[in-house]
Amino acid sequence: MKYRYVGNSGLLVSRVCLGTMTFGARGWGCDQDAANRITNRFLEAGGNFFDTADMYGTGESETMLGRALREHARDDLVIATKCMQRMREGPIGRGLSRKHILDACEASLRRLALDHVDLYQIHGPDPYTPIEETMKALDDLVRHGKVRYLGCSNLFAWHIVKANAAAERLGLEPFRCGQYMYNLIRRDIERDVLPACADQGMGVICWSPLASGLLTGKYTRADRPDEGTRIAHRADIDLPRYWHEQGFRVADAVVATAKEHGMTPARLALGWLLFDRRICAVIIGARTTEQLADTVATGDLDIAAALHERLAEVVPFNHGYPREWMDMTYPRTYQDAEFDPDNAAATPQVDR
Repeated sequence: MKYRYVGNSGLLVSRVCLGTMTFGARGWGCDQDAANRITNRFLEAGGNFFDTADMYGTGESETMLGRALREHARDDLVIATKCMQRMREGPIGRGLSRKHILDACEASLRRLALDHVDLYQIHGPDPYTPIEETMKALDDLVRHGKVRYLGCSNLFAWHIVKANAAAERLGLEPFRCGQYMYNLIRRDIERDVLPACADQGMGVICWSPLASGLLTGKYTRADRPDEGTRIAHRADIDLPRYWHEQGFRVADAVVATAKEHGMTPARLALGWLLFDRRICAVIIGARTTEQLADTVATGDLDIAAALHERLAEVVPFNHGYPREWMDMTYPRTYQDAEFDPDNAAATPQVDR
C-alpha cells in the first residue's frame, strides 16, 4: 500500500480509503461480523484511512466502525467523519451552526467510542449560517483536541476559497482536504474544484470512484439494475448520474482496456484517478472481503500516462468557458520561460 500526504499537511493516508456507508445499510449493506472482517482485511493490506459520516445509517455506520476498530492500535489509524445533514427532527438537528457542529461532533465521538477523530468534514454547505461561525466552531474542535484536521465535501469552488479566506483572516484552522464525487463518467470537479483545492493546498478524496459499480463492468445496458444491488436501492440518485449511454460507453472502454492490460476494470478505474497527484485517496466500499480484495490492490497500482490519456479521451471532457479561452490564449501569450513554475499548477499549462 502506498501513502500520500493530505494536501500540504503532514498527514499521511493510504491512497485507498475504506468507506463505511455499507456498514449497517439496510437492504444492501453488511452486518457487524462482515464489517469486522472487511476492516481487518483492509488493515492487513496496509490501509490506515477510514471514512464514515453521522448520517450513514443514522449513526449505525459510526457505531459499527467503532466496534470493528476496537482491538486495533488507535494511533495507527486515520478516522474521518462528517456532519451537516439532518440527524433528528426539529429545526436545529442539521446544518453548520455552532450548536449543531459541536453537538454532532460529540455524538459522533460517542458512537465511534473515541476521544477524537483525525479528519472532520462538513458534508455540504449551509446557506443560512455565516461561514465565519462555521469555521470558528470547527477551529474550536481542533483547539480542544476533539479533531485533528478539517475538511469539506460537496462545496462549490468559491465556497472553499471563501471559507479558507475567512479562516486566514480570523487566524483559524483551514480546510486541508475536499471530498468529492469523481470518476471517469463524472469529471465535473475538473472545471473548478480540483484547481481550487490545488490553489488552497488541499488534497482531494474521491467518493463514488467506480460510479456505483458501473465501472466494474458488472452491469449491462438493461433497463434497470438487478434488485438487491446498491445502485438499485439508490436508483433515484445513481441512475441519473451514471445509467446512460455515455456512462456505458466509458464503462465498455474501461472493461476492454483492463482486459488488454491484464487487470480488472475496478483497478484500472481507480488507478486512473490516482494518476493525478492532487488526489490523495479514493474511497472504496465493500459488503464482503472478496469485493475488497480487488479494489484494495489499487494501493500499489500505477498506470502509465498514455493509458490515463487514452481513457480520458473516450468521452472527452468539456471544461467549458473560461478554460476554452485560456487554452486558446495562453500558448501565444505565456511562452517566455523554460518551464512552468509550480504556482501555475492550478491553471492550464502552456504548450511549448
